[in-house]
Amino acid sequence: MAPPAPWVAAAAATDALMHGRRNYTRLVALAGLLLGCAQAGVLPDDRADILYHHYNGGGMNIQGPSILVRKKIGDHVSLAGNYYVDNITGHVDTISGASVDAISGASTYHEKRTQESLSIDVLQGKTTYSAGYISGNEPDYRARTAFASVSEDMFGDLTTISFGFTRGWDKVGERGTTRNDPLERRNWQLSLAQVLTRNLLLGLNYETSESEGFLNNPYRLVRFISCSAPNARGYCTQPEQYPHTRTGNAGSGQLKYYLPWHAALEGHYRIYSDTWGIVAHTMELGYTQPVFRSWTIDGHARYYRQNHADFYSDLFPYQDAQNFLARDRELATFKSLTLGLGASWEFHPTRWTWLQKGTMNLRWDRLKIKYDDYREDWLNGLLPGTEPLYTLNANILQFFISGWF
Repeated sequence: MAPPAPWVAAAAATDALMHGRRNYTRLVALAGLLLGCAQAGVLPDDRADILYHHYNGGGMNIQGPSILVRKKIGDHVSLAGNYYVDNITGHVDTISGASVDAISGASTYHEKRTQESLSIDVLQGKTTYSAGYISGNEPDYRARTAFASVSEDMFGDLTTISFGFTRGWDKVGERGTTRNDPLERRNWQLSLAQVLTRNLLLGLNYETSESEGFLNNPYRLVRFISCSAPNARGYCTQPEQYPHTRTGNAGSGQLKYYLPWHAALEGHYRIYSDTWGIVAHTMELGYTQPVFRSWTIDGHARYYRQNHADFYSDLFPYQDAQNFLARDRELATFKSLTLGLGASWEFHPTRWTWLQKGTMNLRWDRLKIKYDDYREDWLNGLLPGTEPLYTLNANILQFFISGWF
């Protein structure tokens, strides 16, 4: 099984950013991908990837490069290093603190987020041990993540069982203040890969996560209607207040079927629930087809839906209406649909004898998110609670070149 394509890591990172999540979520996604790169009994190929990613939607423009290099040392050890950059331009409503499109009155900001990672895979018989460290930095957030896993092939290499653990130590800051609040996270992963027939593969995964510390965004505000001095839009605001702990559980399954004409059809389902009251479902279908000998095209569709957190509201009745308050749109009730197309061209250079083969890859995704209880409060001249429900449309472009040596 080939290691995950770099666009998978880029998609995970961009997905976290477009939903306004903090750096750690992206680091855990990358750690999970790195944990899965080495299949038990097989080390990753010597390989280098150079990637460019671009996201535009929801008042945010995110783009930057990424470089990934893997190298085996002997027959039992493989090392990998990755450098990832996000150059972000965003627009924030000066009253509500929400990320918005470039409307009148919105404040524009620019920032750079960087991420470096190192990992090692050690092969002993049919067992692969993996470990690594990821460092992420942005102007007001610092994330440090360590991860480890073990994978074992058994039953004639038809079954692979893997267990992984990820631990994160973050520091949450705030511009213009001395805030440096700690945030600790732990994540456990258990997975089973099973060859059912010569053409059918099954994957089952379970993970549980725990977070403790400052979990909300220090810049985000909630709004409430009953107040003595409302702003020009007819409401008042106060900072969000989240619980200091969160525990989540997720289970997923994948089926991949290889068709007689060398194509592959893949299906995926995931369910997630947590102690904040969120229950989420993800369903995805993908199809891969080789064409013209050296080309491969693929397409996928992903549907996601969730209910809102217990303490979320678009508009609270009055100040301090409950112990915990949130208006983060990613804690709201929403549905999303992603449609994507990708193409890969494989080439075999003759001049560079040290390069076995290479690929050029392009991927485009179209994302649409419809919110059921998050409104465009940055619009003027409307009564609070009557504004249109928000819909996010985004385009995600990823291009990378890979070389095997």
